Amino acid sequence: MPEGDTVYLVGKRVDQALAGKTLLRGEFRVPQLATVDLAGREVLGVGTVGKHLFTRFSGELTLHSHLMMDGMWDVNARGARWHRPAHHARVILTAADVEVIGFRVHDLKLVATPKEHDLVAHLGPDLLDPQWTEEHAARAAAALAADPARELGLALLDQRVMAGVGNLYKCEIAFLLGVTPWTPVSEVDAARTVALARKLLVTNAASGRFTQSTTGHLDRKRKNWVYERTRQGCFRCGGKVLVGTQGHDVRRRPTWFCPKDQAGPYPPE
Repeated sequence: MPEGDTVYLVGKRVDQALAGKTLLRGEFRVPQLATVDLAGREVLGVGTVGKHLFTRFSGELTLHSHLMMDGMWDVNARGARWHRPAHHARVILTAADVEVIGFRVHDLKLVATPKEHDLVAHLGPDLLDPQWTEEHAARAAAALAADPARELGLALLDQRVMAGVGNLYKCEIAFLLGVTPWTPVSEVDAARTVALARKLLVTNAASGRFTQSTTGHLDRKRKNWVYERTRQGCFRCGGKVLVGTQGHDVRRRPTWFCPKDQAGPYPPE
């Protein structure tokens, strides 16, 4: 599932392509919305909350979508060849000069714009909220610390704690804190953890790039500390990076860590 900064950048790209333009075509290829036609509506803008996208139209109408594991919004010049199979298209939004296609996007819902919040009311504070305040930080820290025995990695992925962290940032945040993702939440500073998570997401979102770096380097082999570094080794010490699994069922994720630089429990190899 994409990280929150990836979703933010997707939303920004779609907003730049469509905001202020009137749709010539607004077609859905999902059963529940198949009869809806958005042609003639102006696109007012696109916003994100955590990993949720909201495309807003005139007439106080909003389209909600989620990328999940395989969704993507593609921006093309009008009439250009699509980069993905047509049978994967679920939304087609066409203006005079541009066409935006939602491929394999999920949780599609049309709601009254004033009701948007109902779809994300269960989420914790959005780490990329432009109106972020100390109150947001305190809420997220309190939610993180609320279950002291919970594994840190599982708590970080819980969007009800704070919205935006995915598996990459989960691994990297734990590394930067010096603990394994299986460490109980009680053994970390909750406020520091929230501040670190926000710093990483804000920095990468501000870069405008879809490739995240947690080390400050852009080279593919140097951009992360431990995430997907089983071959290269730990970027800090050069030692062996191990990978285990964390979570169960659909929440099960591969989890990278350095046993030398990270203290705490981890599964046997």
